[in-house]
Amino acid sequence: MSEYANIIVLVEGQTEEKFVKEVLAPYLAEKNIFMTPIVLSKPGVKGGDVKFSRAKKDIGLHIKQRNDVWITLLIDFYGIKEWPGLEEASSKSLHTDKSNSINRATMDELNKLYSEYRIEERFIPYISMYEFEALLFSDAKILSEKMNVDIFEILKIINQCGEPENINNNPNTAPSKRLEKLSDRFKKTTTGIDIAKSIGIPKMREACTLFNEWLNRLESLTQ
Repeated sequence: MSEYANIIVLVEGQTEEKFVKEVLAPYLAEKNIFMTPIVLSKPGVKGGDVKFSRAKKDIGLHIKQRNDVWITLLIDFYGIKEWPGLEEASSKSLHTDKSNSINRATMDELNKLYSEYRIEERFIPYISMYEFEALLFSDAKILSEKMNVDIFEILKIINQCGEPENINNNPNTAPSKRLEKLSDRFKKTTTGIDIAKSIGIPKMREACTLFNEWLNRLESLTQ
């Protein structure tokens, strides 16, 4: 543990990059945790096509460059491809079990590749269930106001799924797909970030257990 922590966040795309830069990083900076979002690299591509072969290369690059930084991920379980433990995680019923399974498998695989760089100490896996946009369901009132839709439409989705992070892994019912169906005004990198700012990190932590657990691990670096 130290007085402050520098963390590189490898993100899936521009939406997650903006979320970290404009919403999450300012919140954690007050706790002396400084986050730098970097979109996973692929020649000519920004975001999408999230495969482990792509992620492990970037993780290795950053873990080797500096020994005074931590590395973490912010990518979606929805749409993920060719990833350690994906098949096992997908077979689980509970979203919390899916998360624990794929995060553990990710760490195990990286430890085989980069153990000499203290990967177990310096890497914190986080595969969001099931999309970043699930966080936007943390406050039904704000979401309904920003989207200009009836709050009962939002509450119906949350009640069906039980909690925001369980809004599911399906091309028709994933969080972003539901938001697009609710209103044609929803745009991930603009409307989505505006909603996230209005809701705030504390409210998201209250509603989203896995997201809160990830932040607890990041905060423990300086406690």
